Amino acid sequence: MKTTILATALLATTFGAVLSYPTIQAKYNDDSLPTDPVIAPQGKPKIDVVFVLDTTGSMSGLIQTAKDKIWSIATTMASAQPTPEIRIGLVGYRDRGDQYVTRVIDLSSDLDSVYAELMDFQADGGGDTPESVNQALYDAVNRMSWTRDEQAYRAVFLVGDAPPHMDYPDDVKYPEIVAAAKARGILVNTVQCGNIPETAAPWQQIASLAHGTYFTVEQAGGAVAFATPFDDELATLSARLDDTRLYYGSEEEKARMRHKVEATEKFHTLASVASKARRGAFNASAAGDRNMLGEKELIDDVTSGRVDLDDIAPGSLPAPLQAMAPAEQEEAILRVAGERAELKRRIGRLAEERDNYLEKKVVEAGGAKDSLDQKIYDAVREQAAEAGLVYSDGPDY
Repeated sequence: MKTTILATALLATTFGAVLSYPTIQAKYNDDSLPTDPVIAPQGKPKIDVVFVLDTTGSMSGLIQTAKDKIWSIATTMASAQPTPEIRIGLVGYRDRGDQYVTRVIDLSSDLDSVYAELMDFQADGGGDTPESVNQALYDAVNRMSWTRDEQAYRAVFLVGDAPPHMDYPDDVKYPEIVAAAKARGILVNTVQCGNIPETAAPWQQIASLAHGTYFTVEQAGGAVAFATPFDDELATLSARLDDTRLYYGSEEEKARMRHKVEATEKFHTLASVASKARRGAFNASAAGDRNMLGEKELIDDVTSGRVDLDDIAPGSLPAPLQAMAPAEQEEAILRVAGERAELKRRIGRLAEERDNYLEKKVVEAGGAKDSLDQKIYDAVREQAAEAGLVYSDGPDY
């Protein structure tokens, strides 16, 4: 049975969607599978970063930049040595009287699901200049499932163009919120978009009180954005990599992964080709497995040795595998694993070529020192050093 037929049938049975792609015509043996040692997640250094985004009407350009660049930011954070486990959270905020005051998406290593939520953020509301910054910061510090690992890098990036409302009597004000963040080892960085004079002083004070970094960017973020000759192929290979995911477990566990697959499908429908290329590069990296695979992914769990195929209840397997003999099941799993390994190798090679191309483009453009990409990278590199993380390659664009 061809690998693609098996994968398509399994995914169609589990998630009710038919996915297909050309078969890689090759035979695989155990030597073709990834040989890196499996490292338990708790053994990796941890990065928890929450982006607190002003989503009022003046911030449309920055919100679009965030949608375009979140995978580059994730890849940049993932480039540290040793390779970290990354979780990202979001707080979108507006002001009282708007459609919402805050919208909170908890920290998660499932960046696909976080991205799906980010895609729903639209710029609207506002009116008077101050916004509900205090409430947004409070939610970022107190409503997120921050890791308790004392060695982790924990940081908030507050991104907006307007100062906080200090006249709401029932608000917890930012000096108290920042003090609580410091006590929990959470740094707070502030990113001022545009040049409203009233914003600078509180943004600078928040960063100073929180031992974070204050910096300014143009209203839309000034992010570096170049299309490359490698984007289309990377996007295609990334989708094919997604199609190798096969989930098992209880109905509840499969339902959780169904939500992840739906988030991935939403991404492939709505995202730009460049974003798809960036996501593919991230997913093929050492730090991208948790995002790409999620939980209870059959191929990875079996080939890594974390789970013995014989120990999985037949009813927990995807339906097409249930009808196979044990030897056929093992052969099918190895074939899909081999295809996945080849896809990752191809994506890795293309991502390296893309990086070299972008590096030349940035130099030709006169550098990127004022871009959102570079300034976030500079802050992360300096601050994460205290958590034992070393960055050397520069930001991913």
